[in-house]
Amino acid sequence: MTGTLYIISAPSGAGKTSLVKALVDTIPGLSISVSHTTRPRRDGEVDGVDYHFVDAEAFEAMAAAGDFLEHARVFGNAYGTARSSVEEQLEVGTDVILEIDWQGAQQVRAALPDAVSVFILPPSRRELERRLRARGKDSEDVIARRLREAQSEMSHYHEYDYLVVNDAFGHALEELVAIARARRLRLAAQQERLGDTLQDLLG
Repeated sequence: MTGTLYIISAPSGAGKTSLVKALVDTIPGLSISVSHTTRPRRDGEVDGVDYHFVDAEAFEAMAAAGDFLEHARVFGNAYGTARSSVEEQLEVGTDVILEIDWQGAQQVRAALPDAVSVFILPPSRRELERRLRARGKDSEDVIARRLREAQSEMSHYHEYDYLVVNDAFGHALEELVAIARARRLRLAAQQERLGDTLQDLLG
C-alpha cells in the first residue's frame, strides 16, 4: 500500500515544528522527511536527524542532477527534499511529512498531485510577534524581517487542502490528527487494507 505524502507549511513562529512532532508521536506510521540544507548546524543539532548538512557546492550538484523533489532558498540558506528518500518511504506504505514553505509546496504538488497539504496559521499577528519575541534569540531587525516573510507566506494559505489555526496547541493537534486519520479511512486505502475482511463479508 502506497503511503500518503503530507505537505505542512506555516510562517515562522506558528508552532509547526512542535505540532508535527506531536502528530508523529500520536499517529503510528508517520515519518518526517529530513531535508538537506546549507544552513550552518546549530548547537544540539544532529546531522541526518535534524537536517542533512551540506555545503553549497554539494547542494547545487544535487539540484543540477534533479535529486530534489523541491528546493528553495529561505533567509539566505538553501533547503531541499531528496526525491529518492521520500519515494522509498512512500513505496513501502509509510506516510511522509514534508515541513516546507509555499515555494516548495508548489513544486511538490506539481510533481506529486496526490500530496495532501496543510497550512498552519497563528491566531493573530500580535500573537505571532509575541511568539517570535519569546524565543529570545533574534534581533529586532530579524524579528521585523520574519514578520514580513510571515505575511508573504500566509498569503498563500488558499493553495492548501486544509487550514489549521494554532491558537490552543491541543486543539490544533486534534485537527491534524483528524486529517491524518480521515485520510487513512478513504475508500481506496480501506479496500486495500481490509481486503481479506471484505472478501469474507461479501463471500
